[in-house]
Amino acid sequence: MSIPLWAWAALAAAIVALLLVDLLLLHRDAHAIGIREAAILTGVWASLALAFGGLLWWWQGGETAALYVSGYLVEWSLSLDNVFVFALIFSYFAVPEELRYRVLFWGIVLAIVLRGIFIVIGASLLETFAWVAYLFGAFLVLTGLKVMRHTERTIQPERNPVLRLLRRFFPLTAEYHGTRFFVRRNAQRYATPLAAAFLLVAVFDLVFAVDSIPAILAITTEPFVVFAANAFALLGLRSLFFLVTGAMGRLRFLNAGLGTILVFVGAKMLIADWWKVPVWVSLPVIVGILALTVLASTLGGRRADPLHPALAERSTQ
Repeated sequence: MSIPLWAWAALAAAIVALLLVDLLLLHRDAHAIGIREAAILTGVWASLALAFGGLLWWWQGGETAALYVSGYLVEWSLSLDNVFVFALIFSYFAVPEELRYRVLFWGIVLAIVLRGIFIVIGASLLETFAWVAYLFGAFLVLTGLKVMRHTERTIQPERNPVLRLLRRFFPLTAEYHGTRFFVRRNAQRYATPLAAAFLLVAVFDLVFAVDSIPAILAITTEPFVVFAANAFALLGLRSLFFLVTGAMGRLRFLNAGLGTILVFVGAKMLIADWWKVPVWVSLPVIVGILALTVLASTLGGRRADPLHPALAERSTQ
């Protein structure tokens, strides 16, 4: 694909415009996000993502659009894993419900920028060094198998080096100050728990990008398509968080589904020299895995393993 500079500028402008609409109009006042509002917002973001796919179909053809949709679904499904860790972070810092959307908003703004850098680096490596594809593929397969075997992820925020670095430069207040990340007391600047939560959300999203970026690069190495799929998946992550935390206890086979997707895209990358799996095969496979995960979870009942209290409490509301 030959993507003109104006297309990149238009995509960046559209993302900035959507973020501004979200921040200044939809969520100008901090408030708790209920399941109904989260479901509506998730539907809106998904519709916008698919509308962009339709635009790609008209502009670059069906194959490019299908690659974008495949990448978007992979990123969207893998973002479900982010949800669980974000819930743990919010529980650890006791972030009020009405402030969580704001933390996710700024965390995702930073994530879009950082993932854009990751995409450029990853695509360049694949283009320059063909053997990197085997490393990415093997990493995804091993990660997928690991995800299948583990049903929960534990984090210890107090041991995170980035959080320790923040505390070294800024003392941390015990209480929240609305939506403010920093406050000044007696000529000294303090960080609020909201700043600490935001920092960890951004850090762990960057950690998750180590899984998700190779996964989408296994589908296509076109930076424009990869970045667009990542950006639209991240734009919908905030509402998806509030929707999924309410149903997390019902997604019994979530890890099996996510692990299977990672194994599939990893294997796809490993065999690319012998057989390049066409998009009309990979897209139905990804959609099928997601559908089977939801169906099996629905028929199989609630998760057998105990949930983290932050999720267990919300899933009963």
